[in-house]
Amino acid sequence: MFDTVLVANRGEIALRVIRTLRRLGVRSVAVFSDADADAPHVREADVAVRLGPVDRSDSSAAETYLRTDQILAAARRTGAQAVHPGYGFLAENPAFARACADAGLVFIGPPPGAVELMGDKINAKEAVRAAGVPVVPGSQASAPTDEELVAAADEIGYPVLLKPSAGGGGKGMRLVRDRADLPTEIAAARRVARTAFGDDTLLLERWIDRPRHIEVQVLADARGTAVHLGERECSLQRRHQKLIEEAPSVLLNAETRAAMGAAAVRAAESCGYTGAGTVEFIVPGIDPDAPASAAEGVRDFFFMEMNTRLQVEHPVTELAVAVGPDSARLDLVEWQLRVAAGEPLAFTQSDISFLGHAIEARICAEDPERDFLPTGGRILTLDEPRGEGIRVDSGVAPGTVVTSAYDPMLAKVIAYGPDRPTALRRLRAALADTRILGVTTNTGFLRRLLAHPDVVAGRLDTGLVEQTAQQQPALLAAPHSPSNAVPSNATATAGATDAARPVDGTDAPTTEPPTPAHLLYYAAALARHLELTPAADPVGWTDPFSLPSGWRLGGAPAWTTHRLRAPGQDPVSVRIRSITAGNVSDATDNSAGLTREVELRLDAGPVHRARAALAGERLHLTVDGLRTAFALATDTTPGLAAGPVTWLGIEGDAWPLHAYDPAVESAAGAGAHHGALTAPMPGTVTVMKTTAGETVRKGQPLLVLEAMKMEHVIAAPHDGVVAELRVAAGATVAMEDLLVVVTPAEEAAEPAEVLS
Repeated sequence: MFDTVLVANRGEIALRVIRTLRRLGVRSVAVFSDADADAPHVREADVAVRLGPVDRSDSSAAETYLRTDQILAAARRTGAQAVHPGYGFLAENPAFARACADAGLVFIGPPPGAVELMGDKINAKEAVRAAGVPVVPGSQASAPTDEELVAAADEIGYPVLLKPSAGGGGKGMRLVRDRADLPTEIAAARRVARTAFGDDTLLLERWIDRPRHIEVQVLADARGTAVHLGERECSLQRRHQKLIEEAPSVLLNAETRAAMGAAAVRAAESCGYTGAGTVEFIVPGIDPDAPASAAEGVRDFFFMEMNTRLQVEHPVTELAVAVGPDSARLDLVEWQLRVAAGEPLAFTQSDISFLGHAIEARICAEDPERDFLPTGGRILTLDEPRGEGIRVDSGVAPGTVVTSAYDPMLAKVIAYGPDRPTALRRLRAALADTRILGVTTNTGFLRRLLAHPDVVAGRLDTGLVEQTAQQQPALLAAPHSPSNAVPSNATATAGATDAARPVDGTDAPTTEPPTPAHLLYYAAALARHLELTPAADPVGWTDPFSLPSGWRLGGAPAWTTHRLRAPGQDPVSVRIRSITAGNVSDATDNSAGLTREVELRLDAGPVHRARAALAGERLHLTVDGLRTAFALATDTTPGLAAGPVTWLGIEGDAWPLHAYDPAVESAAGAGAHHGALTAPMPGTVTVMKTTAGETVRKGQPLLVLEAMKMEHVIAAPHDGVVAELRVAAGATVAMEDLLVVVTPAEEAAEPAEVLS
């Protein structure tokens, strides 16, 4: 075994590898960019080395985690004997594997030749085809031209799938259903492949109807022994990015499982593979109307690709696969290390079996309510789940700043149970207990996805998530989302004056229950209300003139109005008043931690009775006798335009609520640009498709913004002229940064200008 191993990665996979190294007594070396200087993987390692330019700070992957020379220098400097690449970055780069060998370092992975062969999807298909592994019909040329791709599509029929030959992880893949769209999609796929992988070679495959994505984990030593560790079902995806993975698959019968496992081993042997790897197959789904006999015998399956590295979803295999008579669990990182150190596998295929069921959910910094656009920010609160059968592989901590520079995945939550229903219940509960405030994530969405009737029944395919989002969006919608908060009796807006509403104390509490979305606004308003309430002095007296409502000598208590805005939503007003008449001896407002009973009202909606109590980072809200607990955090970062931001979380979801000042908003709106287009996500401008002064048509692409494996096209909102261009190719932008201004054609009079 090695004495010192350098982990050439970051985030949760670096932490995952480091923890196994520590358990084995192996010294760990981390590498980090300036952005990751205080990241958990840096703190966890025995030694850490900075990557990046000496004379400036540049945390881009190209200048840090993709710099082979700097990683090898870090290994020499720390006395590392081997390099573990994790996944992503350089993990499937044959040149990096060779560079490690040339430097006298062991690359903890397969031989460079295997990485190279399986990294070329076209040659990989031919290699496994020769080994007797079934492959998806598609293009045959090693580097097909655009014309050859079109001809191949015409031959096999539509729909077809375009895939970068050198890529992985779904990046650059395009599903094309219409021949007329193919040339445009080829150009887009080549651009993404060239940017992401340095190679714009594409292949084209037949699209399988109701496809299920099932992969097989293989493990091989350098002495000729190769085994498979069963399959993982990865069919729950969005834009070809995996969301949920589980082992075993509910689709496969024993015959198909054995056949796929044997095919995966043949694929690994065809390239001289050693270490841990994954062979991915596409399996046609079962037609719901097909007879029961259709599920019998060996089902069709087709080779897609081989990932020559550890997979993100490897924990489900570690939890669900048992080895030997004592049903021991495997640590796949440990066996990567042992194989790389020359040790033989200590078990054979007959020792391996499934025991129980495991399911994993990937928590990512993205906003399901904004078409899953990447998000970012500083994590204010992080509360990870615990409990029987629950495992969390995380790469973040409170205070971590999430940027668009790297992959959006923050953590993985994995649940194990003796059967699939138990694992599902445990994972849903664990996601509900996951609290991340400060960065919008997909946690709550994943929880709802796991409750989808088809998911519960095991009726999966790679299009299920997107089909549900289009056809049954309510199944995946967040109940507490501000987008649902439309008061039933709304006649006023947050910008209206209180004089326009009844304030004489005659409003009777309603019997209509508040919606979950209204509870979110009530919680935000009461949290702010509690912050405004002064603490009592040592003898228990509170200055009545310092109360949020002021003080009245007799009469009805005054309303305190809290104007709030959730991102992307219209502002609202929540008014609060004490039920008790105000006087000096009996204050109208709250103590620092607990409200008396109050009345509150959202805009012109019904009046409800409520109280709230703070307990650590929880706000307990009771409205009309219904008690709800929210996670609570306040972002007090200096420079926030609207002041402190209140973050509230519940059942895995979280939202920021901003203070709304009508006067400030009105002034800002007066100076806003008509036709201004801002960045919908933090990212990098990769392509400019327009110039200042150009006349454009509505819907015409102006530029392409990329972040976290996603391209987003910014298009003209109307016919007009590009009056301002604030960015150029290669520019890094923050969310809501101004990108371009398109003046409507009838208003275009001033000469255009380029601003920087």
